[in-house]
Amino acid sequence: MASVMGLLEEREAAARVRVEELQAEADRILSELAVAEAVLERRAIARVELAEALAAPGDAVDAAVEEAPEPVPVAKVVRVPVAGSIVSHFADGMTVEALAPDYRRIVELVESGPEGGEGVSAKEIASGLELELVPAKIEGVRSKARRLAERGWLAVSPSGRFTPRRPTATVRAAAGKPGGRGAGS
Repeated sequence: MASVMGLLEEREAAARVRVEELQAEADRILSELAVAEAVLERRAIARVELAEALAAPGDAVDAAVEEAPEPVPVAKVVRVPVAGSIVSHFADGMTVEALAPDYRRIVELVESGPEGGEGVSAKEIASGLELELVPAKIEGVRSKARRLAERGWLAVSPSGRFTPRRPTATVRAAAGKPGGRGAGS
């Protein structure tokens, strides 16, 4: 018989996969919508220009200069992290600004944690977030930190302590700093 926590974790994982699929589909549709709006705008402008050109050959040039419409900006999708949003996988060039505020604070706390590579426990993170140190709050923080580790934002030791992810050589070189804790991450 499977444990209740195991069943809940399976259901959570399935829901997470579904949300990520729908988010990808929404992004694709918004991208197609922006392209379709640009095509519509160009065709509407072409129709207006043709109508003016056919109306009166000499007056059309003067009217077009006097009544030039303001260009309509093309819709651009800007994704802003929202509290409770899905944590994206870490990729080169990404900063903590891509994360929702709660996740960003966790990464910043772990990165500013004690030197020596021992890492930070979920209880220490909860304390740093000024949360009440009760099991429910600590487990919520642990869940978020594990999610960050699964997505490459943090590393987790076998003892369950969280450390900053290992910086890549390209990030260190871009930052102009020697390797080591916190360099470029």
